[in-house]
Amino acid sequence: MNVDPPRVALVAITRHGAAQLVRLAPALPQAEVVVPEKFAATMADLPHCVQVYAGALSAQIGGLFTRYDQIVFFISLGAVVRLIAPHLKSKDEDPGVLVVDDAAQFVIPVLSGHVGGANAYAEQLADRLGATVVLTTASDVGATIPVDILGRELGWRLEAPKINVTRVSAHVVNGEPIAFVQEAGARNWWTRQTPLPANIVCFDRFEAVVLERFRAVLWVTHRNIDPTLWQQLAERLVVYRPPQEPACAR
Repeated sequence: MNVDPPRVALVAITRHGAAQLVRLAPALPQAEVVVPEKFAATMADLPHCVQVYAGALSAQIGGLFTRYDQIVFFISLGAVVRLIAPHLKSKDEDPGVLVVDDAAQFVIPVLSGHVGGANAYAEQLADRLGATVVLTTASDVGATIPVDILGRELGWRLEAPKINVTRVSAHVVNGEPIAFVQEAGARNWWTRQTPLPANIVCFDRFEAVVLERFRAVLWVTHRNIDPTLWQQLAERLVVYRPPQEPACAR
């Protein structure tokens, strides 16, 4: 599955932040640099596309949210929270937002960690900068299944009402019994170095699941699901649709 590289902006507003940006930017050759006019000259030797703005950074945030997939701020976490707050919409629309601290020791995903890809990009960024990534998302900290993005890199399409995703995600991170049914798709979906959590029980067929024993069901399938089953498993079912295999590959 081909995935376009993320559109990345590196943003600084202080002299120290700009110096850090200049030092670290070579590790991110595809990123674009965003700085105020007073620091334009210090960016002259960078091969990156440099966007220079006049006035307050707060007036640029709306445009940054529109143009980029990941926005990396070399600015304090508190300042970033205040800057982005008026522009937040939903995790399905907001870009990933990350903060690199003044010593470039930590990379912190602030917004859209899962759906927006900030957690995954933070890990890449930390690796390139020799920094430590700070993850606070429950499924990442607990090394369990990220319900909202499971199988994304394999081309799986999530199918479920948002309330189901929210409820089932809570059951997963709380360690409640979860049935994972895989009837289709690639089997290499678990990419962590740790074993699958004990509360996740795997099945090859939905009919093998005793529903009363499980708080929720994650189902990877090509089957059509009857509306009555969705009703029966109200807020307990999340379905993933992997790509259909070509007939010759079956």
